[in-house]
Amino acid sequence: MGMHIILIGFMGAGKTTVGRTLSGETGIPLFDTDLMIEERAGMRVSQIFESLGEEEFRRLETETVKSLAARREDWVVSTGGGLPLKEENQRLLRQAGTVVYLRVSPETVAERLKGDTSRPLLLGEDAGGRMRALLESRSPVYEAAAHFLVDVDGKSPVEICQEILCKKRLKIQDI
Repeated sequence: MGMHIILIGFMGAGKTTVGRTLSGETGIPLFDTDLMIEERAGMRVSQIFESLGEEEFRRLETETVKSLAARREDWVVSTGGGLPLKEENQRLLRQAGTVVYLRVSPETVAERLKGDTSRPLLLGEDAGGRMRALLESRSPVYEAAAHFLVDVDGKSPVEICQEILCKKRLKIQDI
């Protein structure tokens, strides 16, 4: 399978930052599913949600996962927070590479996303309550989709990357 690392987790978990760091540490290219979708659709994620709806966005996510899974060279993928919610995507991700759940606390999410207006699912009244409810409902899905998880609270991106690479090596040795 080579070096195929897929980062999943809630918004604000650091998937993009950790993905960039992993890419820099290993020299392996990084793909961000949200950026790939934006490029394909010709509009930002928030605009896709607004004009085409969440269902169309989720369909585009599945298409993107399929295109990444077809790539044979090594890669790191940073996914959107909702991508693993679809069972088909979970299956595709697990077949494509090593899925790592970056687990984050609600407090860390709240701190990291304070003032961020680019997250369509967290706009409007009681954004904090909605964030907590979403995180609570998604956590079991992330855990089920992942090969292993890494807690990210209080860790630097480099520390998280080192833990991912160490756990991936141990997993390969167990096979």
